[in-house]
Amino acid sequence: MSVFLECKKIRRTGFLQAFIGGGILAGAVPVVNMAVRSEIYQTKQGSPLQILLSANWQMMAMLNVLLVVTGACLLYHTEYADHAMQKMKSLPVREISIFSGKVILTILMSLLILAIEAGATAFCAYYWFEARNGFWEELGRNFGYAFLLMLPCLVLSMLISEACKNMWISLGIGVVCVFTATMLPTDNFALSLFPFATPFQMFTGTDLAQVTRYIYAAAAETFVFGLAELLLIKIRRSFA
Repeated sequence: MSVFLECKKIRRTGFLQAFIGGGILAGAVPVVNMAVRSEIYQTKQGSPLQILLSANWQMMAMLNVLLVVTGACLLYHTEYADHAMQKMKSLPVREISIFSGKVILTILMSLLILAIEAGATAFCAYYWFEARNGFWEELGRNFGYAFLLMLPCLVLSMLISEACKNMWISLGIGVVCVFTATMLPTDNFALSLFPFATPFQMFTGTDLAQVTRYIYAAAAETFVFGLAELLLIKIRRSFA
């Protein structure tokens, strides 16, 4: 029910258009890159998916994270504009259900943009390379892994947006975190656990044990940020 209400709220926010447009933009990255410099990548060794993601995933991941940050800001801006959040508190609606509804909606939109990007990557693999048997399984594993590693960033972005009544503050914090993540070394496990840095990791070419550690870390971070939201709600109630 809360997800349905969130869908009604976003009609005039540009949330849906931002995610669809951003997904198309991110999906265009490998297509344009291959169209312009296909001869460079076609001579490289490795599977088509590994070549494509190694060349394009950093830019695609950054666009994904920026979309999540922007989407979280838009969703909570509608709540704080004209004191809508205070009006919602007078209704028989739990604040955590509002938060979870927004998280689920953003998860669904994140799956949409990842599907667009996966489709664009598959097109490049079949058009410019000879995609072998097992390509679709490899593609599913890579983008499923990408989705799991996006969850901590998604929940934390929503938590920041919920904590800041001014959309520009939460947006500024998110953008600073994104560009900080781009400067962190991806081969340092401890630093790469920064929630805005984990989406830059790739499944292909990564040791299975390392992949497992990242999945466990992402699950733990998502759980911790969920608990932080519950704590934030309790603190706000005590000072209300």
